[in-house]
Amino acid sequence: MNTTPPTESLELVPLIIAEAPVEPVPGAHCANCRTPLLGPYCYACGQPIKGLIRHLASIFHDLLDTIFNIDSRILHTFAPLYFRPGFLTTEYFAGRRVRYVTPFRLYFFLSVAAFFCIQATLNVSELGKQIQFDNNDGVSGAKTLSELEQRKNTKLADLQAVIDKSPQIARKDLEESRAAVERSAQKRLEYLTAVEQAKASGSPIQFDAADEVNIEFGGDKWDAQKHPIQISWLPDRGNAYLNTLAAHMLENLKRAKHDPHILLASVFNMLPQTLFVLMPLFAVFLKVFYIFKRRLYMEHLIVALHSHSFILLSLLLVTLLALLREWTASAAPRLDTLLAWVNIAILTWLPLYLLIMQKRVYRQGWIMTVLKFSMIGFCYIFLISFSMVGALLAGLAFT
Repeated sequence: MNTTPPTESLELVPLIIAEAPVEPVPGAHCANCRTPLLGPYCYACGQPIKGLIRHLASIFHDLLDTIFNIDSRILHTFAPLYFRPGFLTTEYFAGRRVRYVTPFRLYFFLSVAAFFCIQATLNVSELGKQIQFDNNDGVSGAKTLSELEQRKNTKLADLQAVIDKSPQIARKDLEESRAAVERSAQKRLEYLTAVEQAKASGSPIQFDAADEVNIEFGGDKWDAQKHPIQISWLPDRGNAYLNTLAAHMLENLKRAKHDPHILLASVFNMLPQTLFVLMPLFAVFLKVFYIFKRRLYMEHLIVALHSHSFILLSLLLVTLLALLREWTASAAPRLDTLLAWVNIAILTWLPLYLLIMQKRVYRQGWIMTVLKFSMIGFCYIFLISFSMVGALLAGLAFT
């Protein structure tokens, strides 16, 4: 049967497609495959009625509608994600999915939000200053001239108090310790002064010989000229790239000795990619430990996506609390105490949530659930620890 519409209908099709409302007018046909339209999408080829060739106001209207629709689903998703362990997963398995953000989109959104917030917090908070390399002298970790002076005076005063109370035979070693502190303080003073001068002039910071950090390759100290990385099966361009990465790593390690914030930035720069790789492996653990449940791998992957989304949401809340507490510590001490308890509650809820989620999704007794939860947790924590070291090295190399 010939279903081709008359010529008059053919001439009206472009106008119908361009200006059609949500539902097609009677007798309209798909502009792509000429199939009669029964709804906003062609049931034969899937092409929508609406395209971009229409009024700009209509496009903005659809864009806002899409945004608000996503927002409503996010609101419906976040509350059960955080307060109802396993609810989203069981809803997804039961086929009730349209009200909630899809598992992968939820994970992706929280991953971007969490690590963006962490990076912003590291840049403006005091977290990086809590990591120090003092070389056991109490002054090498000072980051400003005033802090160096304060540390030096405190350390020398403590040593002097010990010297005054010590017998004469022990004072020689204590005097040497005091002299070592003064030398370290002088060295740190020279470095901090050079940093200030370099920042003022816009020139790169120079590191002295004491800041040298070595890496070994093939049993010998790596050197770009004397002993570069040379892997026989790699092309010259590949070996040159590895040597460039090694140079970046050494430079960042030297800087990290004076600015530990670099270590944190290196880890968190690579952590999203690391967790994204580890999440499918977590699903493999679930598949192995629950092999007799005869569930598909994709079901375990949904569990992994939802559990990791919860972890990211918890990490986001902890980061925001840490940032808020930096202000409340001095401005509102009582509020700071309350936030400290909230932080403890979030950290306590984290493992409890994952345990309850595992119990509700896989429906086993508490003894088997706790046993499997502990074994999976141990294996996964070991894997994360190993990967964090790799993330740190990769971050130092690529940053």
